[in-house]
Order: sequence, then C-alpha cells, then structure tokens
Amino acid sequence: MREASYTSLRLGLYEPMKGVTGADKPNAGFLSKFLAGALAGGIGSVAGNPFDVLKTRMMASEGAESLGLGHFASDIMKNQGMAGFYKGIEANVARAMILNATKMSCYDTCKIFCKSNLGLKDGIPLQFMSAFSAGFFMTITVSPFDLIRTRLMNQPSDVKLYNGFGDCFM
Repeated sequence: MREASYTSLRLGLYEPMKGVTGADKPNAGFLSKFLAGALAGGIGSVAGNPFDVLKTRMMASEGAESLGLGHFASDIMKNQGMAGFYKGIEANVARAMILNATKMSCYDTCKIFCKSNLGLKDGIPLQFMSAFSAGFFMTITVSPFDLIRTRLMNQPSDVKLYNGFGDCFM
C-alpha cells in the first residue's frame, strides 16, 4: 500500500512537475529538475505517510507473535486518532523530497553527461551508469532523514521522546 501510493505518485508526477518547473526544456538546469523531483516526492509522501507509519510500526514490533495490519491500524486510531497516521510527516516529506529530487535530477543529469562526454548510446550501459550514480548520491543525501523519520514514527504514543523534526535531528 505504501509503494502503490507513495512510489507511484513520486515517479508518475516527475514528468508533469518538470513541466511546472521548466525542467522539460532542452537546456534545463539541474535545479529545475531537482525542484520537479522534490515536488513529486513531497506529494507522494503525503499520500503514503499513513502506510509508512503502519509499515514502520509493524517492522518495529517485538515478540514472537506477528501482529497484522488491522491491529496496528486500530491501535493508532484508538490511541492517537487520524493524526497518528501522520506522525513524522515533516521528516517523511523532507526525506521524500530529497530522495526523489536527488534520484531523478541526478539520473537525468548523469544520463546527459554520459551521452555527451562518454559517448554512451541509449541502452542498458547508459541506464546502469546513470542509475548507479543517482542511487549513490541518493543514499548519501537521504540517510539522515531515514533515521529521523523512523525515530519519529516509532515514538510511543504515551511517551514523547522528541518534540518534532528539529528536536529529533538535534
């Protein structure tokens, strides 16, 4: 459910957002592509946050008994209401914006670079080089946000360990 909402939107909205930011022009710069990726990632993250909270809670649950999705959804709703499904939203949106912006803009930029400077033609070698480079830069930029959002989403409802994104970051 997380991938169906978050990933489909962040990937599907990249091209339309390129039109919004002017990144669809032939000589578009890195920043306009970065902004298009950030917008698409942010929108996708808002839609996927409830499922991200559920996934994170399920992954962090302890005990031999595997509790299902329904257990965690009803627990969140009972103890925190709808707001509980948007716990960690600031970190999640920031993470998604940085992840998607870095991934998509680096992929586009690396692809153009490899075509013009390394002479690679469209095909698997070009796609591999571009995707590998984008994945490398994405991992570096998104790791701190992954840690923050996981800590915020796993924060117990009865104990406040962090007062939001900034506090958790510090």
